[in-house]
Amino acid sequence: MPTRRRFLQSSAVVAAAFSGASALDAHGVPSAEPSLPTTSTTAAPKPAAEIQVPKMKFFNVEISRMVLGVNPFCGYSHYNNNYSGVMKEWYTPDRVCEVMHQATRFGINAFNYVGLARMPQDWLRFRAEGGQMHLIMQVLHDNAATVEQAKTLEPLAMFRQGEVVDKAFQQGKMNAVREWCKMVRDLGIIVGVGTHKPEVISQVDEEGWDVDFYAGCVYNRTRTQDEWKKILNGEITEMPHEIYLQSDPARMYSVMRQTRKPCFAFKILAAGRVDDGGVEQAFRTAFSSIKPNDGVLVGMFPRGKDEVRENAEIVHRILLG
Repeated sequence: MPTRRRFLQSSAVVAAAFSGASALDAHGVPSAEPSLPTTSTTAAPKPAAEIQVPKMKFFNVEISRMVLGVNPFCGYSHYNNNYSGVMKEWYTPDRVCEVMHQATRFGINAFNYVGLARMPQDWLRFRAEGGQMHLIMQVLHDNAATVEQAKTLEPLAMFRQGEVVDKAFQQGKMNAVREWCKMVRDLGIIVGVGTHKPEVISQVDEEGWDVDFYAGCVYNRTRTQDEWKKILNGEITEMPHEIYLQSDPARMYSVMRQTRKPCFAFKILAAGRVDDGGVEQAFRTAFSSIKPNDGVLVGMFPRGKDEVRENAEIVHRILLG
């Protein structure tokens, strides 16, 4: 993988891409899509690995059943501030692109993009280096930013981000989420709803919303403080949004099986809380609990080991025997 210096020196066109990427609006969206090189400006890509993550039909395309998650790239560990800082420091632009290229070698051809932190610039660099992935975007921002992202990044699909949806659910404002989904539908983009709460998927399904898919966190990490007090007999822990109950995944998986719409399960490893000895079992539980046209979103942090290869091999072994 080329160094940042070699990358910048390799082509004036690529340098222009970085210049364009730095012009971001208030929502972290590139203000204009820069021109990308029409020929490769980096070393020849490495050949595909023998192990390939199996694909599934997702509307008009085929995507890998394991989609590359974005949180580690942005330093969101969902663990504690120290661990988040280590992630953010380790994931330089070089390493973000290196991991994305590594993922594509193993057949992972979809990415759960979010336009936060440095991700817009890193995504443009990955594309400039010849990288190709379908974008399944989680969107936090308002309608104007959504339209701009749709126009600039041309995602395969967009879903309303889970914490935004959960907050609307708790405040009785789900109609605003439904209107956002209608707007994305009018843009001609595959549209979904993200959540950490099984009851959100049940409600949207029962009300017959015009949406295509769901993204569900298998751990309900957006319970209110009162809900936690009830569960914990009046006690409350530090960082109440980062409590992970072992009984939660079964509830989310059950709802995913009941809906006919495709689903993506995320945080299947409890944001790294599942120890190394339990990783394969967590993958097995996920794939045995969801439908054949469902997938998983998995963030990767290969600082200590090659998680990309390890996860790809596990998924390949589970799905292909």
